[in-house]
Amino acid sequence: MSGLIEPGMRVRHPDRPDWGIGQVQSVIGDRITVNFEHAGKLLINAAVVALDILDADAD
Repeated sequence: MSGLIEPGMRVRHPDRPDWGIGQVQSVIGDRITVNFEHAGKLLINAAVVALDILDADAD
């Protein structure tokens, strides 16, 4: 999954909608750093969590 995600993309955590929309900061292997609207910068393990990729116009 992490191969589909690139820095700058907007994503959501499927189990934590309260975190809001996040912007991918970096991707290193299965480690994805995302800056979420309501949770701040978090490290996501893509081997465990499949982030939902949002279209550019999704708000």
